[in-house]
Amino acid sequence: MNPALFLGIIALIIGVSLRYWINRRKFYRRGPMGVEGFSSYEKSVVITFFERVTKWISIGFIIFGLLMLWSYSRNNKDREEQTEKKGKIINSVR
Repeated sequence: MNPALFLGIIALIIGVSLRYWINRRKFYRRGPMGVEGFSSYEKSVVITFFERVTKWISIGFIIFGLLMLWSYSRNNKDREEQTEKKGKIINSVR
């Protein structure tokens, strides 16, 4: 398996999983009126900061994964074009 394909898939899985985990935590923390409930102000600040930073990290993973998949597809296209050119050159020489 190509390393770009492997890294792209793994990065996408990690990024999407992080976003799912954070959004799920926020959903279950909400009360009946839609307000998030924290036991203290300090927990509120720390948890929201942690979630915000983790969301940015997950976006980075998703972008990295998409770029790796894009580079893999470009690399495959270039490789296919080179083999087609070699085939045409060999056929024209004969």
